[in-house]
Amino acid sequence: MPLSPDLLELLRAPSTCYLATTMPDGSPQLTQTWVDTDGEHVVVNTVQGFQKLRNVERDPRVAVAVSDPQDPSRYVELRGQVVAATTEGGAEHIEALSRKYTGAPYPWYGGRDQVRVVLTIAVERTRAQG
Repeated sequence: MPLSPDLLELLRAPSTCYLATTMPDGSPQLTQTWVDTDGEHVVVNTVQGFQKLRNVERDPRVAVAVSDPQDPSRYVELRGQVVAATTEGGAEHIEALSRKYTGAPYPWYGGRDQVRVVLTIAVERTRAQG
């Protein structure tokens, strides 16, 4: 489904984002994350071996909530599926996200030996509030 101009605006801003995945036992797992877009999909960056990546490798269905940094009561909730996961460009992508969110290079909290993974999410449904 095409992303609305309002959603694209939120995804291109340093917006607060929560990504929900499903644990092996069916329970939800929620992670706050930085968010991006390629103009057609929602894009997030994670680390190889992290729980959210293991979850989407098993079950690609996700929910994402993105709130407006200027008005947190305005948000978009979306549901979709991870349609691609790649390490290609992962380090460069986290650097770009860090500059967007902090104005500085990424501090590599877990060390530079981390393998960064870019997740591409195809949006199937959206709901906006505010």
